[in-house]
Amino acid sequence: MLRSTRTLELENGTFLEYTIAGTGTPILLFHGGHSNCNEEFGYKNLLEQGYSIITPSRAGYGSTSKKLGLSLNTACEAYLQLINHLNVCTVHVIAISAGGPTGITFASLYPERVSSLVLQSAVSKEWHTPKDAIYRMAKLLFLPATEKYTWKLVSFFSRTFPNFILKQMVPSFSTLPVPEVLQQFSQEDIEQFVAMNQRQRSGHGFMLDLEQSAAFTPSKLQKIMCPTLIIHSKNDKAVLPEHALSAYHHIPESRLCLLDSWGHLIWLGSGARSVDTELNKFLCSKFIRPSI
Repeated sequence: MLRSTRTLELENGTFLEYTIAGTGTPILLFHGGHSNCNEEFGYKNLLEQGYSIITPSRAGYGSTSKKLGLSLNTACEAYLQLINHLNVCTVHVIAISAGGPTGITFASLYPERVSSLVLQSAVSKEWHTPKDAIYRMAKLLFLPATEKYTWKLVSFFSRTFPNFILKQMVPSFSTLPVPEVLQQFSQEDIEQFVAMNQRQRSGHGFMLDLEQSAAFTPSKLQKIMCPTLIIHSKNDKAVLPEHALSAYHHIPESRLCLLDSWGHLIWLGSGARSVDTELNKFLCSKFIRPSI
């Protein structure tokens, strides 16, 4: 996949890193946790369909300034400056996993700039809070001072023992038994899983995600006026299906697609093709105004 990496210096002296792939109708994609502007899940299909994908590294991730993460509103003001800089009038927004609150906030703040919203395995209500064991563990493993070493270990063992690491990580992504999940994985899926672990980094971004999503409320969901597609696995353990149901309940023009796929990473496994099918059908819908 060919794409260029660029950095935009904003008016307040902060920096926003982003990539652009493709040359067609623009999609503004907000990646999930532990990722950055080099995200890859779902890109192949979108590029084949003729879309251009603009991916900023969200606040605190990659080379994007952590100062932009003072609030979701502050971060979204920066993403608006980005599409203005690129002379893009309207975009389709795709928000993935922990990027859900960012996509939801952007769509609620700038309805005139968003043609449609797609939530994929997305956080859309209160997520991990300080009282949760997962929250406390994440604070240890993914602190900015330690996350580099965490991901170096994951990357090494994932390359060296891919099947073993996959078995160890499946329970954090799926409510299904591990053997049942592994039956749904092809060799290509395993290779994509390994590649994901090579590019993962948390920076300051994941700590910002935890803080902001712990206090996220449905009020912004109710302000979204654009057509919205919510895609979620009913077996997702990382972001429970209740998030998808909450988004569907609160967003006026929303459609819910609950998949019977293996878990959180809906782009992998035997159900991945249905994700592309549902997304393509939605983006071509006659109810969505064209993006310019």
